[in-house]
Amino acid sequence: MISHAVEELMLENKDSMLIPAENVANVMVGNPLEHALLVLSKVGYSTIPVLDKEDHFVGLLSINDVVDKMLELDEIDSTNLSDFTVEDIMRTEIAMVDTHCELEDVLHLLVNANFLPVVDDQHIFKGIITRREILKAVNHTFHELEQKNSVVPKFLAAHLKS
Repeated sequence: MISHAVEELMLENKDSMLIPAENVANVMVGNPLEHALLVLSKVGYSTIPVLDKEDHFVGLLSINDVVDKMLELDEIDSTNLSDFTVEDIMRTEIAMVDTHCELEDVLHLLVNANFLPVVDDQHIFKGIITRREILKAVNHTFHELEQKNSVVPKFLAAHLKS
């Protein structure tokens, strides 16, 4: 459990933790893999969200997923990309959170992910929470904890009580 004082400091800049959906590169589930490869190579991210036509989050696509589809035994063949869509190779077993998630859940899930997709109650994609933004909040917390709170070591607090 996160202490109240630490969680309060971590959430002081809560609004900056979520990168809104309109600022996150994504591909549509029905896009051809040629298009997905172009998007991935242009945005500079290794993994991006996959959405359906109603902006529901449906999975993630990585550059490695596309390259794996292009690999042949002896060569790289990009001609077959037009034969497949994002849906054919996207990953769907993804850790995600909803807009009402607890900070502790986010911290646990980001141990194994660079970012977490955030969805609302209708599974509409709202954006992402990145490990980078959480680490910025941790840095802020470390620097502000003693400025805004009295921190007393347990052995000293026990000694003061007796």
